Amino acid sequence: MLGDSLILMGVIGGNDYNYPFLEGKSINVIKELVPLIIKAISSAIVDLVDLGGKTFLVPGNFPIGCSASYLTLFHNAKEEEHDPSTGCIPWLNEFGEYHNDQLKTELKRLQKLYPHVNIIYADYYNSIYMFFQEPAKYGFKTRPLAACCGVGGEYNFTVNEECGYGGVNYCQNPSEYVNWDGYHLTEAAYRNMAQGLLNGPYATPAFDWSCPGSASVDKEYSFCS
Repeated sequence: MLGDSLILMGVIGGNDYNYPFLEGKSINVIKELVPLIIKAISSAIVDLVDLGGKTFLVPGNFPIGCSASYLTLFHNAKEEEHDPSTGCIPWLNEFGEYHNDQLKTELKRLQKLYPHVNIIYADYYNSIYMFFQEPAKYGFKTRPLAACCGVGGEYNFTVNEECGYGGVNYCQNPSEYVNWDGYHLTEAAYRNMAQGLLNGPYATPAFDWSCPGSASVDKEYSFCS
């Protein structure tokens, strides 16, 4: 069964980063976790390969500097610390890219070790970041940083009063929002994101739907489902 499955690996590591950020740990301390998380992802892939897995979709990290929870956590950031075109916080996004660079390096190593296995990198970062760069193009409202479901503050998010708590309401037009609850995306955002992965440029190697049923893969250009 595993040999015929597309195995989605994660996202692994999100909460491992979220908790120390919420606890106020420094970026340098949190960066020390990155090799450990990459190793955990790599080890999980190896274990599944040993069990017969052949095709893996491995997601990178999100642009956390555009998340309502992080924007609220770092609400004291000066205006010049925000990207003027998106409202996101660049240094937080750079941390996401740092994780992603380490992950891509490790996936290339694994692909060389297991040439008979398809290891596809899912670029969650860029597939999501475009929603903040060009929101209208994807049907979202201008500056779609606030959470749809939440309460309080500029980003409609308050720690310990999150979506699901009593008295916390959700917006009437969730399809116009990227952020659902400050941590997760809306269905509309995930739908657009999936299109970018399955039919667009955000999977490496890309899916090639012209060869259904094929188990082969062109390592440089495309994965045949």
